[in-house]
This record gives sequence, structure tokens and C-alpha cells, in this order.
Amino acid sequence: MQISGAQILVHSLKAENVEYVFGYPGGAVLEIYDAIYQLHKFEHILARHEQAAVHAADAYARVSGKVGVALVTSGPGATNAITGIATAYSDSIPLVVISGQVGSPMIGSDAFQEIDMVGISRPCVKHNFLVTKVEDLAPTIKKAFQIARTGRPGPVVVDIAKDVTQTNAKFSYPQEDVFIRSYQPVVNGHVGQIKKAVQMLAAAKRPLVYFGGGVTLGNASEELIEFVKTLNIPCTSTLMGLGAFPAGRQQYLGMLGMHGTYEANLAMHNADVIVAVGARFDDRVISVPAKFAEQPRKIIHIDIDPSSIAKRVKVDVPIVGDVKNVLKEMLNVWQKQELSFNAEQLSKWWKNIEYWRSKNCLQLPETEDDELILPQYVIQKLAELTNNDAIITSDVGQHQMFAAQYYPFQRPRQWLNSGGLGTMGVGLPYAMGAYLADPSKDVCCITGEGSIQMNIQELSTCFQYKLPVKIICLNNGYLGMVRQWQELYYSNRESETYFDSLPDFVKLAESYGHVGIRVTKKSEVEGALRQALAMKDRLVFLDFVTDKKQNVFPMVGNGKGLDEMVLPMHMRETKADSDVNNVKDRQYDTRSVP
Repeated sequence: MQISGAQILVHSLKAENVEYVFGYPGGAVLEIYDAIYQLHKFEHILARHEQAAVHAADAYARVSGKVGVALVTSGPGATNAITGIATAYSDSIPLVVISGQVGSPMIGSDAFQEIDMVGISRPCVKHNFLVTKVEDLAPTIKKAFQIARTGRPGPVVVDIAKDVTQTNAKFSYPQEDVFIRSYQPVVNGHVGQIKKAVQMLAAAKRPLVYFGGGVTLGNASEELIEFVKTLNIPCTSTLMGLGAFPAGRQQYLGMLGMHGTYEANLAMHNADVIVAVGARFDDRVISVPAKFAEQPRKIIHIDIDPSSIAKRVKVDVPIVGDVKNVLKEMLNVWQKQELSFNAEQLSKWWKNIEYWRSKNCLQLPETEDDELILPQYVIQKLAELTNNDAIITSDVGQHQMFAAQYYPFQRPRQWLNSGGLGTMGVGLPYAMGAYLADPSKDVCCITGEGSIQMNIQELSTCFQYKLPVKIICLNNGYLGMVRQWQELYYSNRESETYFDSLPDFVKLAESYGHVGIRVTKKSEVEGALRQALAMKDRLVFLDFVTDKKQNVFPMVGNGKGLDEMVLPMHMRETKADSDVNNVKDRQYDTRSVP
């Protein structure tokens, strides 16, 4: 029996156990939408913009660990999807994005709504396909899912000519993985390199584990916890790695990098052996490689993607492999060889770290007005009232950094943000996809009045599908992070960062059928959050009118090293103290900022 290419696609997605497809219809995909309607193989979520559809599919993948799926039409539908695809690519999120294309005889003729999706998406996908023959459709979908979820995950685009969806053929879906000669990810680390790494680590005086999003993507959180706990060494996380090691445990120093904690940044700067796990030493983590290289250290770098190893820093022991397997084998070798650190040296290292930690760099700043709402305070209260257990999505800006600093994430796949591309507008569609992936948890979108307006039309999608997410808008009337840089580096010249025509978010939320609450006093914060969280079946938009000029500290500025932080006010007046191990403990005042 023969069926149409559109039906073949739907059956293929069902064979991959797809639960949700996020999309927006159009001429080139009408056959596919008709097949979805007729076959009822999965639920389709109608977003209000293709970018949001891809973001929602991305979030579904981040929370569920499965491959997210988006479906868009040709031309502007495809180009609207590019930002979502690039966002997923930067953060290594497994997606299959299906785009419609004009009929194969018309490709290259500048037909209505024709765009070269393969060419446009090439720089920001793991791989892409153009399907012009119906017999290639099912095998291509199989390859797309296989490529998206294996190795270092990433988005795969499948561009399908319209005539392929209209042509009939027999349906046969591959049961086993397809052999792709040019794509064979290495999953087990080299035994010799692992042994070399373990010996190097055992000789360390100041060891540190530095981990990133690869631990979450590789489902290696348990292995990381066991490794760090057994060796009793400090660890620090990238923005993307938050939650892979539970916050609050003694070994955890918090996030490092541009807005990392004092203790994490100084530990990274002064460690003599660093074990990097599923992280890539990007500019937001170590700032300038030349500065980072000034301090002598040994680096063990574990990653499933060989191109990520030694991309920005010199590495002493590279290990290509699945981080889950490598960590397990490293711990096995450590225990079999009965290795241990020099107890006296490790004790000194821990005393250093506890000294830095005692500075309490995330202490809330003091205010003259007791009712002024600090954005950091809102995050702290949210964490308290959700028992650190909510799924948190964020947009991009100061609110993103405050969320990363002040919400103590306890598990992987709890924190969703655009780490690599820094895409404003992801927060709300992320919350949609996250809730569909795990409706058992509170899902809270932490956003700003600038970011939320970039995909605010998705309030309509939330109403249609009854997605009771909570929007925590930290409204300071500014593009806060841009304003902070303008204050510190551009002599307070606030160029195009102030909003003087903001909508009434309460009325706007209500117009979409949701609940809106405005909060203007600190004493109202806890009550408003309790009220919102108690409404389990309603989307609530909380508009917190916060301090306009709060900045995110600590901060490592442009061209500075990790030991050259601009510190919060309560740390600026103290003299630089000598520590217990003669390690530099510099402190910087904003007066040193040009």
C-alpha cells in the first residue's frame, strides 16, 4: 500500500516516538498539516511565530532529554526559524527542524516564498538535508534524529520539497541506526589518556573540576557528583552547567566567569590542575585566553566533540569521549590504584577557598528605601517558595544573571537559558516547551520588560493550550545589562536603553485571558509570589517594579582576568588580605574601570 510523502513524514515522526511538534502552517507544508490532522499520531502545538516554535521545541528537548521537533513553511517561515535554530546550535540542543520548500522543479527559479534553507542554515546546524525524492524521506528522517541526538547534540534541518509531500510511495522506516561512514562519534575515552589524567590529578596541590552543559547533555550528573564527592575536591559550573551539581553542597563554588562568584573565579585562576568536563573555556568563562595563560596550570579536557578541545586554551591531556563514560572510568582508575592527594596541600587549598567564600560576594546590597524591590530579592523569595525545585527559564540580560546567581539549582534540566547565542525572547517559549515536557513541576519564566516583548504573542499560545506558567518580570524600565555596561564603560551615556513607552503588562496579560499582578513594594513580593504559585491552572504575569540601577556583581570586564573582578559594594572598602596559602587575593574598585 502506498501513502503520500506527507503521511510518510508523520509516520516517521511517530516511529521516533515524537509526542509534540511545534510549528506554524503555510503553503509549502499544507500536505503535512493535512496528514497531521488525519492521522492523529502526535500533538501539534500552534505557536504564534516560527522563532517561538523552535524555541519551544528546544526547551522541550532540554527538559525531556529527547529530540525536539519543529515544523515551519518555506520562505519567511524558514527564515523566522533561523534564530531558534542558531540558539539551539550554540547550546548543543538536539532538534529536528522540518521546513517546507517549493516544488523541486521550481527550486532555483525565485518562486513564491522560495529561500535556500540549506544554504542559510548551514552555519548554525549540525547537519541539514534537502529532500527532493519521496523514497529518500523516511531514511532522511531516521538520519536526522540519529545525528541530532548522538555525539555532541545539535539541530538538524530537513528541507522537504512540496511535491515530495504530494507523491505516493511505500512506507518503510529503518529499525536500526543508519551507518554514516563520515559520522562515527567516539564515546569511550582513550585508556592511556585516562590513566595519564588521573596521575596528573593525583599530583595536584590545588585541583578543581570545571564543568559545563555537556554534563547535562550527556546525562552525567550522577557520575560528576560521585567523582567530586569521592575525591573531595572543589567544583565550579558554567552558566550552562548549572544544576548538574547540586547548589549548596560544600564542594560546589557556584558559577564562574563574567558574573561568577568570587570564590569560583579565584579558584579557577589559582588552580594548578583543572579537570574540564563538557565545557569549552569560552570568553564568558575565562575572558581573555592570554590572561588565563599567565598562571601556570595543567588542564585535562574531556569532551565528546574533539573540535571543542583546546579550541581556546592549551590542553595537557585531551580526552575525547562521552563524559559519562570518561568520568566513570577515571574514578574507577583512581580507586583501583588507591590514589590520593597530599592531605596537607589539599587542606590548605580548601582553607583558601573557604576564606574566599566567607566574603559572601552575593550578599544583597543595602538600600535607603526599605520598600524598594531588589531583583535579587525576588529571585531569592522565588527559590524559597518553590523549595529550589521549579523549572526556571530565563531571557537574556541582568535578570538572567540574577537567576543564575541567586536560584540554587538542584538537578540537571532545571535551568533553561540561551547561554551561547544570548537570544532575547526565549524565556516564554522556553516555559511553554518546558511545561509540556514536565507538567509536574512549577515552571517560572524570569524575564525583563525588554526581553518579554520579543515573543509576547506566545501568551496566546499559552491560553489556547492551557499552559499555567508563571512569568516573573523584573521590570526596571531599562535594557539593564546594556545600561550597566554604559554606566561602567561609556561614562553613563545611556544610549537607547531606557523604555518610556512600556505597556501595562497587567492589562496586556488580562487581554490574553491570563492573570496579571503588579508589585511595587518589597513587602508585597512574597504574598504576590504565593498567590501566583497557588494558581496551578492559570498563567500569571507578575510585573515586579524593581530598582532601576541595580548592577550584576561580581563582574569581569572586557580584557580582564578572573582575578580582576569588579566587586559588590560591601567588598570594595576592605583591604586586600593575605590568605593562608600566599595566593593572590586582589580586589578591585569600580574607580579602576575606564
